Amino acid sequence: MKKTLSLLLALVMLFSLGISAFAADAPAEETDALVVDTMILMEADDNMINNYTLLAVNPEAPFVDADGNAVEDVALNTVGAAALINWLLSEEGEAAAADYGFAEYGEYLFYLKEDRPVSTADIPEATEETKLIRLSTTTSVNDSGLLGSLLPMFEEKYGYEVEVYSAGTGKAIANAKMGNADLILVHSKKQEEAFVADGFACVLDGMESERLTYMYNYFVLCGPSADPAGVKDAEDVLAAFKAIADGKFTFVSRGDGSGTHTKELSLWPEELGITAEPESFKDYTDWYISANTGMGACLVMAEQMGAYILTDKATFLTFLANDGVM
Repeated sequence: MKKTLSLLLALVMLFSLGISAFAADAPAEETDALVVDTMILMEADDNMINNYTLLAVNPEAPFVDADGNAVEDVALNTVGAAALINWLLSEEGEAAAADYGFAEYGEYLFYLKEDRPVSTADIPEATEETKLIRLSTTTSVNDSGLLGSLLPMFEEKYGYEVEVYSAGTGKAIANAKMGNADLILVHSKKQEEAFVADGFACVLDGMESERLTYMYNYFVLCGPSADPAGVKDAEDVLAAFKAIADGKFTFVSRGDGSGTHTKELSLWPEELGITAEPESFKDYTDWYISANTGMGACLVMAEQMGAYILTDKATFLTFLANDGVM
């Protein structure tokens, strides 16, 4: 009798443990499917166009280190830089950029400018001396997956290897000024023009200017689905930014001197006085978060905080497709 009771008790315990294990596993399956609450609340405003520009670095530029001291004996791969730029501006390269994202997202992530430069130049095969190309670029073309799609096509066809340094436009340009890049791909007209004016860019054969602006997409203003600031109902993006500021709703800024950060600063009401300087927003730190990091990390932060954020659409759609993981 005792053996029978012991056996029954053991079976009951095993059965209970099985149910507990199943119950413990079930919620884990549910939490694996992360639901992103951050959504696009405003887009396609004329103030939110986002142009991308290629510039070849001038081998005779006045290169400086991080402290502003002159740097000597900088060796640039001008042949490789020209090869990559000419391919990106070729019929094949531009078509690949224009088509990127449609198959996966059902919409185009980048658009070609009607007045864009187009290259028909012959592209040389890589040699041991010209094989490595250093590209300094903004995070949006990297985090969106565009470069991951384009560069292997170029590398496989011509034998080059492209080393990518990805940061905000300000840091990408600073990297080139130190002689650490052969070309740049950025999206901040004011900073690009300063780069040219300071002698850091050169005109490629067959091109009319240093700045080769050839594609664009749109910045989008995103935020929590509840939209406490009423961004969706705002007249335009300027009114939306004013509503966020008036209500002191949490906003995550790139804060890194990037093209996205530069655009964001231009959208706040002038009377707020928000600039890139920390002193300018010291009274707003209860709602204005200066992250000083890349677009993907900022999107994750905004999702976690239920905050508003300005981002390029391509990176946001990638963020969404990855269930909020970047």
